[in-house]
Amino acid sequence: MNRNAAEYRIVIGLEVHVQLKTETKLFCRCSTRFGQPPNSQVCPVCLGLPGALPVLNAHAIELACRAGAALSCTLADFTKWDRKNYFYPDLPKGYQTSQYDLPICAGGYVDIPITPSANPPGSHNVTKRIRLVRAHLEEDAGKSMHDEHSSRADSKIDLNRAGTPLLEIVSEPDLSSAEEAKTYLSELRLLMVYLGISDGNMQEGSLRADANVNLHIAQGDQWIATPIVEVKNLNSFRSVERAIEFETARQQSEFLRTGLAKGQAPKQTRGWNDVLGQTELQREKEEEADYRYFPCPDLVPVRLTELQKRNAHEQATQTPTQYRKELIDKHELKTTDAEILIQQGKPVVEYFLDSIRAGAPAKRMAAWMLQDVLRTLNDRSIGIELYPVSPKSMAQLLGAIEQGRVDTSQAKQAMAKLLEDPNLSVDAAIESLGIVRVDASQIENLCKELLAENADVIEKVKAGNHKAVAALVGQAKKKNRNADPRMVQEICLSLIAQMP
Repeated sequence: MNRNAAEYRIVIGLEVHVQLKTETKLFCRCSTRFGQPPNSQVCPVCLGLPGALPVLNAHAIELACRAGAALSCTLADFTKWDRKNYFYPDLPKGYQTSQYDLPICAGGYVDIPITPSANPPGSHNVTKRIRLVRAHLEEDAGKSMHDEHSSRADSKIDLNRAGTPLLEIVSEPDLSSAEEAKTYLSELRLLMVYLGISDGNMQEGSLRADANVNLHIAQGDQWIATPIVEVKNLNSFRSVERAIEFETARQQSEFLRTGLAKGQAPKQTRGWNDVLGQTELQREKEEEADYRYFPCPDLVPVRLTELQKRNAHEQATQTPTQYRKELIDKHELKTTDAEILIQQGKPVVEYFLDSIRAGAPAKRMAAWMLQDVLRTLNDRSIGIELYPVSPKSMAQLLGAIEQGRVDTSQAKQAMAKLLEDPNLSVDAAIESLGIVRVDASQIENLCKELLAENADVIEKVKAGNHKAVAALVGQAKKKNRNADPRMVQEICLSLIAQMP
C-alpha cells in the first residue's frame, strides 16, 4: 500500500451537551446552582436509591422545544425516555436516563459564518450549513475528583451535577477543520444564550463538546478513512480547536505507521490533556449495543401539543443570525464591527438598536459603542444593564454632534459628565461645559455680518461653489464660540440665495 498521505480531508462531527437554564434538576426538585459544597444538592432520586421515582421538569421540555425550533429541527409529536446502561463511579444508578430512538428534536441545522479570508471577493456574511442529526434530552452524571498529590491517590465523588438537565445536540460530520468546529461551537453557544436556553458558561460546565474525528487520506484514486476517534469533554473553544489539530496530526502519523483503516481497528475514546496539549487513550469506544438501551419504566412518554410547538417557535426569535442580518444589511455596519457587537451578547445589541430607534445615527453609534461604551463596561466590570447612560440620552448626545452643537471632543466631555451623574440631562451636560444653545435670530444676524465682510465668498457661491461658505464657519466661531457650524452654513447659503 502506498502510504504517502500528503493529501487528506478532516471529517468532524460534534456532540454538544448544553445544560438547560432551569432552577431544578430534570427529574427532581434539587437545585442546579453551581459551586455549592459537594453532595449538598442531592436527594434519593439523584443518589439512585431503591424505590425513588423521577418526576419530569416541564420547564426542561419547554427549553428543549425552543432550542429545537431555533435549530430548525422537527419537534416530535411523541417522545419517550430510555435507560442507557453503563457503569462509572459517578453514575450511582448504573444507567443514565436519556432518549434513544425517539428524540424530542430531529434533524435541523446551524449556519456558521465563514471567516473573511475564506469569503469570495466583494461578498459578506457568507455561511456554511452544518446539518444536525438530532437533539435529545438526558440527565447529567456526577463528577469524579482525583487527588493525584495525595499519598493515597484519593478519589471522591460529587453528585451535585447528577440529574442536571442536558440537551445533547448531535451534528452530522459536516465540519472540515478545527477552525470550523470552533466557529460552530461558538455559534451554537451564542444561540443558546440569546434565547435564554442556557447560560453557556463553559468554565462551569454548562456547555461541553465531544468531537468525533477521522481523516480521509488520498491513496491513488481512492480515499481511505482512518478509524474514528471520539475526544471527550472539551470545555472551551480553544481546547476544541487544539484537540482536533492534535488528533489530525496523530491520526495521519498513525496511518503512515500502521496503514490501518476504518473497520480494521476499533474506535477509540480519548481524553484531552490541556496541560500536555495532547489526546490520551481512555478506552475502546462503546457501540450502541453495549449500552443496552430499553424504555424507562418509571417515566411516561411525552406528547407535544400544537400549542407547545407554536410557543416554541414564537420564543425562538431574535437569534444571533437575525441580529447579524439587521446590523449588516439594514444599518450597514461593517461585518467585523457587527460581529464584535454580536459576540458581546443580546443586551449589548439591544442597547445599540434602542439607541438607533431613539435617533442615533447607526455608524456613529457603532463607533461609540466599540470605542467608548465597551471600554467603560470593561473598566467598571459591569454589564450593559448597569451602564449609566440610557439609549435615549446616547441618541441625543450623538444627535448634538450631527447638528453641530458640539464636536466629538466636547461630546466625550459631556459623556463623562453623564457617566458621573446619570440623572443629568444631555443639554445640562453640554451646558456645564460652557456650551450654550444659540437661537436662530442670533445666528442670522451673525451671518449677515460675516457676508458683509466677505464679498468674495458671496461671488464664489453665486458662481456655483457652495462649499466656499465653509470658510465663514471659523470666523463665526471666533465671534461666537457657541455658534452651530451647520446652522451658520445653512443660513449663509439662504441669505446669498435671496440676494439680487
